[in-house]
Amino acid sequence: MPITDLVKKRIAQQHRLYLKICRTCGARNPQNAVKCRKCRGTNLRWKKRELGAK
Repeated sequence: MPITDLVKKRIAQQHRLYLKICRTCGARNPQNAVKCRKCRGTNLRWKKRELGAK
């Protein structure tokens, strides 16, 4: 069921796509993270954000 409301769709995309992934343990972290919440490592990357149909 696709989201038709543009505001809700933008909020959902922010929560799903804009986060950081730890390169050491693979944990998901918030977008303002400096260290990993799980292993406390500082080697973080942005999640890849390619939008496309499945």
